[in-house]
Amino acid sequence: MKYLALAVLLCGLLSLSNAFCYFKVIEPGTTHCQDNEDKTWHAVGSTWRNSKCMDCDCSQCCSAYSTPKQFPDDCVSVFDSQICDYRVHKRDDPTVECPIYAAVGK
Repeated sequence: MKYLALAVLLCGLLSLSNAFCYFKVIEPGTTHCQDNEDKTWHAVGSTWRNSKCMDCDCSQCCSAYSTPKQFPDDCVSVFDSQICDYRVHKRDDPTVECPIYAAVGK
């Protein structure tokens, strides 16, 4: 019964975690690591944002943005890779911003 309760709890926690992250193993004594996307080198303990809009350190990278999932039907979401963010606006008028009701990530 304890294991069933634990399994239900863990399944519930998974749905609360929406950020896209991946983890990396660093060997003890390592002083620098290489970004998987840009192939740039970074000192252990530093943080950076790579060209795929991932916020990284030597042990993990996580998405630097959230993805809009619920917004009005007459709107569209557009990703801006320069600022690593989605912009949601009216389909027929890009100058009018739309509300975001739910998003996944970050």
